[in-house]
Amino acid sequence: MAELYFPLKKDTSRKIIHIDMDAFFASVEERDDPELAKHPLVIARHPSDTGGKGVVTTANYKARQYGIHSAMSAQKAYELCPEAIFKPGDHEKYSRVSKQVREVFLRYTDVIEPMSIDEAYLDVTNNKIDQTSAIKIATSIQKDIWREVQLTCSAGVSYNKFLAKLASDYQKPRGLTVISPEEAEVFLKKLPIEKFHGVGKKTVPKMNELGIFTGEDLYQKSEMFLIQQFGKMGYSLYRKVRGIHDSPVNITRERKSVGKEHTYGRPLSTEEEVLSQLRQLSEKVEGALKRVQRHGKTVVVKIRYADFTTVTKRITLPEYLQKKEEIFSQARIIWEEVGGIEKQIRLLGVTVTNLDPIAYENIVLPLWQEKERLN
Repeated sequence: MAELYFPLKKDTSRKIIHIDMDAFFASVEERDDPELAKHPLVIARHPSDTGGKGVVTTANYKARQYGIHSAMSAQKAYELCPEAIFKPGDHEKYSRVSKQVREVFLRYTDVIEPMSIDEAYLDVTNNKIDQTSAIKIATSIQKDIWREVQLTCSAGVSYNKFLAKLASDYQKPRGLTVISPEEAEVFLKKLPIEKFHGVGKKTVPKMNELGIFTGEDLYQKSEMFLIQQFGKMGYSLYRKVRGIHDSPVNITRERKSVGKEHTYGRPLSTEEEVLSQLRQLSEKVEGALKRVQRHGKTVVVKIRYADFTTVTKRITLPEYLQKKEEIFSQARIIWEEVGGIEKQIRLLGVTVTNLDPIAYENIVLPLWQEKERLN
């Protein structure tokens, strides 16, 4: 049966920038204590303090020369570089700095999609300074962040998110790489297959078995073949290797709270029922917090009685919480403060607010050896 052919459309009208902070957590610590920059620095608790447990959040570039990288066990990092300085992360501080960086972005555009605490996509097709050059905007953002936050970042500029992300990874730290519509296919054909985002460690061996090692190899495969072998990912990769990726920059609103509540057809009438429901709601809130990658300091419990009177009380803690046991513990304290079960309960709600992003950094891929820059 002959393959159906639909002409592919490449939208090159958008101007997208991907900003990726360089070794973000480690760079913040070096900024605040310049002496640290002279040594391999690992953001993790020292394995001697944890019985060998724990993982590396990130490492500075001196530590990376020893093969240390994000998500590696702290024990392995110590074995690779015993003289490295291990420093526990200060997520509250990193979150504050991330907000400062976000303020820089907002000077140029409101169309911002944060991907984590240290990276974001910006659509500057229409921007606040009426600048037609996305390259000049990216350069200005890098200068502003350095001047105001004393940190460096790498920037990728292209006409879609997929290419902008590849470009920001291309030359780190302090890189600025541009992939134009004319250069996209040449750039992509030279790319090792494992550099295509979405091609994970488990997929690479299968790709290799099919003779796919580079973008050029991928380009030679038919759309039907890739769909048969890889399903939706095959459909996507067929387009990506041709420079086609139409996903827009999604404006994400800052999440203020995460909560779950339930109205009971049969009102709750015993202490045991209330505590059981608070525990279940706390578990659901934990799941929701994990999905949006947030943790918070304030727990709120809402109680509506059968006569429709409603009580809302909150506890604010000095430390962040996310786990269901922690949330339930605070919800129980609130419940005990509110009082007993004199009246039947029609609704219970548990909310965590005063949120911040959970600090993390993606695993850093090995830097390319090739030094040339696309302009």
